[in-house]
Amino acid sequence: MNPIDAGYMLAAALSAPLWARKPRGDWPRRLGLEPGPFAPVHPRRVRVLLHAVSVGEVNALRTLVPLLIPGADVVVAATTDSGLTRARDLYGDTAHVCRSPFDLSWGARTLLDEAQPDVVGLVELELWPNLLTQCRRRGIPVAVINGRLSERSFDGYRRARLALRGMFGALTLAAVQDETYAERFRALGSRSVRVTGSMKWDAASLEPSSDAADALAKAMGIDRTRPLIVAGSTGPGEEAMLHAVCPPGVQLLCAPRKPERFDGAALDLEACVRRSRPDQRPAGATRYLLDSIGELRAAYQLADLVVIGRSFIDLFGSDPIEPIALGKPTIIGPRIDDFRLIVATLEAAGGIARSSRETLGEDLARLVRDQDARLALGERGRACVEAHRGASAGHAEALLGLACLRRRSRRRRSIPAGRGRSSVGRASDF
Repeated sequence: MNPIDAGYMLAAALSAPLWARKPRGDWPRRLGLEPGPFAPVHPRRVRVLLHAVSVGEVNALRTLVPLLIPGADVVVAATTDSGLTRARDLYGDTAHVCRSPFDLSWGARTLLDEAQPDVVGLVELELWPNLLTQCRRRGIPVAVINGRLSERSFDGYRRARLALRGMFGALTLAAVQDETYAERFRALGSRSVRVTGSMKWDAASLEPSSDAADALAKAMGIDRTRPLIVAGSTGPGEEAMLHAVCPPGVQLLCAPRKPERFDGAALDLEACVRRSRPDQRPAGATRYLLDSIGELRAAYQLADLVVIGRSFIDLFGSDPIEPIALGKPTIIGPRIDDFRLIVATLEAAGGIARSSRETLGEDLARLVRDQDARLALGERGRACVEAHRGASAGHAEALLGLACLRRRSRRRRSIPAGRGRSSVGRASDF
């Protein structure tokens, strides 16, 4: 045990009254005592470990993983239960999926011993000191991919920059979404920083899945002849707010961001139909609760108008790209701290509408009435998404390049002097 482990344990003990409220299983793997099942490393294929914490980071990999598969074995490690479930749904047939253990020193060793990666990609910004230490000791390059560092996070890191500078400096590469984030990574000690754009533009599919949408509508009893507002990734209090301001005669479906909020949200949506209880439909229901994982995109396809949750309360917004990529007219509130660049880009293109708690009811009513305005808003938003796609290819190239350099370096060390051969470092060379 090292001082970092001791700090984690102290923090876990002090916060136990909060995290212990939710029952959790799989403790041997959470604690890194039991490794996940992995196939043996292929002698001629590099292995890429992608470390994602929860559903948002897992979803961001949807276009990256297929680009890596032809040249590498891919391991997707997720921390949360919902993230792990989503990773298995998306990548279980093409990649190795496992739970990422807590960042205890023995957990980091177990993960790396079993996965044996040639490169580790940390999605967005998840710097784990024990994992970074173990990678450095083994000579495994670590890259932040799709990197972002909000102003709020940057201020916090900057106050502790003397303690954290080693972590940022340990990164082999920080592949970030824009130049503002690049400047923040450099200020905190990252030496190799590259602006690659955001994979979120790529991860949102432009092609609808009508079968999934039809099945969801049928299961929940949604009337396809009446307008439907879908509020995605809602936070505390937003369901009640939306219920109160939803225009008369309009259906409302809310999808809370966190599963532990499902029951509370159901209380705020009076007499709602719950996805988990399709056979319990109150007569004449116009309120719907999506208390499931992985069906929000299907719900967006049913929407006449979308509201982005966590943007009307004291949180930091949610990602608006997915519904906009489907051509859905979308409204977002004033709290966009974690998605400021994306929202600014969409606003500049006229592809998203801004609102507030005070004006939301009026804005919803106006757009429900004005079909032409809704269609124009959706079309401009979709065009903006299409124009900004392509970051995933740059991330794939960077990860494969780092993996090949490490594999080549290890190979040279194992070959006696004069016996080696030159290589251009393609993934297929290994």
